[in-house]
Amino acid sequence: MISGVHGGNDAFRMFAMRAAFLACVGVGVFWAFYIGDFLIHTAIIGRNNIGGNPLAGFFAFDPASVNNPVSALTGINAAVFGIVITVCSIIVQLTADRYTGVAGLFLRDRTNTIVAAYYVITCVLSLWLSASLQPDYLAPITVVLALSLTTGGIVLMVPYFAYVFWFLEPQNLISRIRGEAVAIAGDSATHTNERSAEAQAQIIDALEELTDITSNSISGKDKIIASAAVDALRDLAIEYLRVKPHAHDSWFNVGPQIQLNPDFVAMDPESLRDLEARRTWVEWKVLRQYLSIYNEALGPMRDINYLIAIDTRYIAEAAAKAGDEQLVQLVFRFLNSYVRATLNARDVRTTYNVMNQYRKLGEFMLLDGHHQDALDCVRHMKYYGLVAFDMDLTFVTETVAYDMSTLAQIANQVGSPCEGQILAEFLELDRPPFVRGQDKALMGVRKAQTKLAAYYILAEQEDRARAIANDMRDEPAERLRQIRRQLEVVADKDFWEITDRGRNFEYMPPKQRACLATFFEWLNIENTAAASEPGDSISATPAQPE
Repeated sequence: MISGVHGGNDAFRMFAMRAAFLACVGVGVFWAFYIGDFLIHTAIIGRNNIGGNPLAGFFAFDPASVNNPVSALTGINAAVFGIVITVCSIIVQLTADRYTGVAGLFLRDRTNTIVAAYYVITCVLSLWLSASLQPDYLAPITVVLALSLTTGGIVLMVPYFAYVFWFLEPQNLISRIRGEAVAIAGDSATHTNERSAEAQAQIIDALEELTDITSNSISGKDKIIASAAVDALRDLAIEYLRVKPHAHDSWFNVGPQIQLNPDFVAMDPESLRDLEARRTWVEWKVLRQYLSIYNEALGPMRDINYLIAIDTRYIAEAAAKAGDEQLVQLVFRFLNSYVRATLNARDVRTTYNVMNQYRKLGEFMLLDGHHQDALDCVRHMKYYGLVAFDMDLTFVTETVAYDMSTLAQIANQVGSPCEGQILAEFLELDRPPFVRGQDKALMGVRKAQTKLAAYYILAEQEDRARAIANDMRDEPAERLRQIRRQLEVVADKDFWEITDRGRNFEYMPPKQRACLATFFEWLNIENTAAASEPGDSISATPAQPE
């Protein structure tokens, strides 16, 4: 998405080019026919009443004959201005009924201000020109100026209407709101006076306007606009991170103009002080808007929930690259809130997709060297896997198990100093089921642990693989046989339906799958794959929720 400033400049240039083109065409057509008439008149009749030069003859105004047409210019300009105001007022009002803050954006726009000023000046000039007319005197330069301005006002209408429609497109409104908010933060964050306090209020207004646009779009089932607004909040937060290191210390205090904002008023005073000390009130407000949208979108528009999880992950990654550890921890808190809200709604599919983003965030932290953050990610995932287990949302627990297995494997590959702790957290995910029917969930966890053990064996890290085997040694033999059978027969990495994850949970590359034999030998479980039934060739664990 283009920024509001650059997009506005491009639209202004296009508007000016169209107006200039129409003016040139209109004036050019007039002069072509006027000179043609002059030449024809001269050739046929042999003479004319304006002399030998059509240009000089046109500007040789006769006061007696020009007074009435010049007086009419005032009415023409007023009528054109009235049409422009009427059309724009209707369009802006219709848009403002759906999206808050549109009128203010419209009036602050440079192009709209210039066009309105142009028509007002033209009307005033025409009015005074008509009052200055005398029976025997006419100001020719002023008359030409009035004619030129009136011509410009007429030819401006069509390109200006096109510009207004472009301006009021939701995506452009969103881009403009975000661009203005970032510009305000960059210009005012270094100040300590009232300008900084006013800028804080303007940023809060911009964030809430974007949230209102998203909420209205969700209500109207307009996924494209809602997605654009959600992405704009992400872009604002990430661009703000570039401004943040240069901000004055006073910028990070919640100023008097935003203290009464409902989101800040509702906070515990100690929490508000912590927010100021951590210098994260702007990002907290962004993520607070995300949480509000997330709760509203649960059920009616799941795609927005997925997008919020993705964009929240992007903010965390940008924070990690910028070295903003406080923001990384804040993002974890909001991601956890997303998961909690989704589990409370018992929305397994959305939890599945949000956990996918959680795992990707953990992968980024490991690959980028933020190992403690990756460990925190694993601990949070384990907690919500156990919460889902207690809620009898078995597939969520299985999903968490495979995601933790992936993170443990990556931690091993990058030599993370937290690898041992990540493995320990993973081995604590399984526990005896408390409710009938949760054996399946426990079995899914054990499959994920077995996959990781096979990876360790392939990587010649027997000590880690044996740690998993020792953890599984008390499992019933029949369950271990079933785990081995189901893992050994999965030879296709792609699930038979479309999924965001793109890979079957139970798939292992052939070399890794061959290591299962060694692992189960340690557990004294024989190979039963040859005796499996034809139906066992399909994974018993689906790659996505039903």
